[in-house]
Amino acid sequence: MVKIGVLGLQGAVREHILALEASGAEAVIVKKAEQLDDLDGLVMPGGESTAMRRLIDKYDFLQPLKDFAAHKPVFGTCAGLILMAKKIHGQDSAHLELIDMTVERNAFGRQVDSFEADLMITHVGEDFAGVFIRAPYIMEVGQDVEILSKHNDRIVAAQQGHFLCAAFHPELTDDYRMHAYFVEMAKEKKKETVA
Repeated sequence: MVKIGVLGLQGAVREHILALEASGAEAVIVKKAEQLDDLDGLVMPGGESTAMRRLIDKYDFLQPLKDFAAHKPVFGTCAGLILMAKKIHGQDSAHLELIDMTVERNAFGRQVDSFEADLMITHVGEDFAGVFIRAPYIMEVGQDVEILSKHNDRIVAAQQGHFLCAAFHPELTDDYRMHAYFVEMAKEKKKETVA
């Protein structure tokens, strides 16, 4: 069994824990950087990316997160996706800079503009209910990034190596296929490391 953490600084943490457990992983809430040491993967949940960055800095998480990501899978949803991007449109600097992509924050409007849409997600399946809440979207990706899903021609899910991201909130439905896919990614990476 793989052990996957959910960064517990802000956002929909409990829902991710339930989705990961339903997908066959041991799931823990991560509140201290040293907890990263015994994890096989990490989920960076939705929330508010600027507030999350402040908390990452406050609790000295930035470098430990980068070190963890150098070897282990990371899955970012909504604000987590923004934290993983190499570039953020209209900002001089980014955060963890894990995925070669440019993102637009709050691209689908404010909280009142939240919506659901049926998505086809490569490697995951069809008819996936994407819950978009003040969601970002991916404006462009580098050549090593695989586009997994689009909504109205906007990229809303992508993967680069052992990094996975979604502009929507897969944890807010009872469809755990996206979490199950990430759990499989963590299992594969763990096998590689052991081998």
